[in-house]
Amino acid sequence: MGLIQALIEEAGMSTVSISMLKEITKKVKVPRVLYVPYALGYPLGKPYQVDLQEKILLQALKLLELPRPAQGFIEKEFEPLLS
Repeated sequence: MGLIQALIEEAGMSTVSISMLKEITKKVKVPRVLYVPYALGYPLGKPYQVDLQEKILLQALKLLELPRPAQGFIEKEFEPLLS
């Protein structure tokens, strides 16, 4: 995903990832990432947890407001108590 995101960013559009695997995501070097503590295949939590899913998506979308750093990337841990 990092290569595709890099191309999209070069075209002038911001991107963000939601990841469960911090070690792998760091190697891929995506521009912006929200880490979530859920099982593989469930980046937004279990099905039908609409409130939780909304919180995850809103926090990920907030990262799009931040400019891409010249070097490195923006990392953030999901905070379940934030809305």
